Amino acid sequence: MDEKSLVKKAFAKNSNAYITSKTHANEKELEKMIAWTAPNKEMVMLDIATGGGHVAKQFSPHVKNVIATDLTPEMLQETRYHLINYTNIQYVVVDAENLPFLDQTFDIVSCRIAAHHFPNPTKFIEETNRVLKPKGTFIFVDNISSEDNELDLYVNELEKLRDPSHMRSLKVSEWKQIISTYPLSIRKEQLQKKILPFQDWVNRTVEDPKQKNAVESYLLDANTRVKAYFDVKQQKEQLLSFSIDEWMVMYQKGD
Repeated sequence: MDEKSLVKKAFAKNSNAYITSKTHANEKELEKMIAWTAPNKEMVMLDIATGGGHVAKQFSPHVKNVIATDLTPEMLQETRYHLINYTNIQYVVVDAENLPFLDQTFDIVSCRIAAHHFPNPTKFIEETNRVLKPKGTFIFVDNISSEDNELDLYVNELEKLRDPSHMRSLKVSEWKQIISTYPLSIRKEQLQKKILPFQDWVNRTVEDPKQKNAVESYLLDANTRVKAYFDVKQQKEQLLSFSIDEWMVMYQKGD
């Protein structure tokens, strides 16, 4: 099975879990995206890999239209049903690395907690830049890995163990290198820790008890340095939560 088929299979099976996920519905973060981008009713927005539609829902009252896209038809269908009352959101099955839109179409392009599933992040950024209007805004949020190679390797192996559709959480330096090729300038950025309650996180993608145990053991058996960095919380032999790095950044396209 190729990489994108893995992604579609994972999200088709777990579509409702992403709609109801408290991590993905983080109101404080979604409100900050509004505050940073200052949308208005003249703007047309593209939300790439909308998943449960949390970004599209948040922006809908503030813009003219939102085009909510996703690679997985089942995910998009579930989200459309969930957001049936948001009448200015349109839904299109789209590959983030091959956007079926004309050049310079959108005032805002967003992508939140999704790009670690993209096989070719460079192509995603190329397409984002292409469809963004001059002076348009690109707001991006994703799980990222540490600049430390040991921690980078660890978090990506952990994510892959839990979800085979995970491609790679890039380092901030890697994202900045990719984006530097295009006429996009950083206006705001924030690096933060994101707490993940273990059961909620693992149950979103894993049903097999043996796989769950393997993921839990991978965290519990980590060395002291890794456990400290990811702030692993446990009660005796039960894993309660851990934290990963998340980067939120807003770019503006040049004239």
